[in-house]
Amino acid sequence: MENVVLVNQEGQAVGVAEKMKAHQEGWLHKAFSVLIFNDAGDILLQQRALTKYHTPGLWSNSCCSHPRPDEPLETAVHRRLQEELGFDTEVKEIFSFVYKFLDEPTQLWEHEHDTVFTGVYNGSVPFNTDEVHAIRWISQTELEKWIEQSPEDFTYWFRTFLPQLYELSR
Repeated sequence: MENVVLVNQEGQAVGVAEKMKAHQEGWLHKAFSVLIFNDAGDILLQQRALTKYHTPGLWSNSCCSHPRPDEPLETAVHRRLQEELGFDTEVKEIFSFVYKFLDEPTQLWEHEHDTVFTGVYNGSVPFNTDEVHAIRWISQTELEKWIEQSPEDFTYWFRTFLPQLYELSR
């Protein structure tokens, strides 16, 4: 059984809940999303494993998850980079946002206070096939066209935070 940290709108911890219960009930909890770039400016996408409990098979940011209770957020980021993608790199916290989304096929809620991190990495990506179905490096221009043509290929949170990240980097 895995637990998540329940938070208020400002991201302050208010309790702990079992992860599946939090997603069934739509309780606001702490999460993070990581977007990795290479030196050419390409973005590392991951296609979520087909066995994921929600949004299986959708394309998303490089890595995302939840910190464990009493685990510092950046520690959780580095843990999940290694667990999902098989590498670690320096990351920088960019911003946080709150979203709520019902994954219709699974009837699970994503109600998260999500903190976005970015990093740079240029090596091989020996990803964990239990977590990730596929990876792809893509330019910002190609990604924008793909999302415009087929938004249903991507996770809700990724489509939500990407424009804000682009604005901040301009």
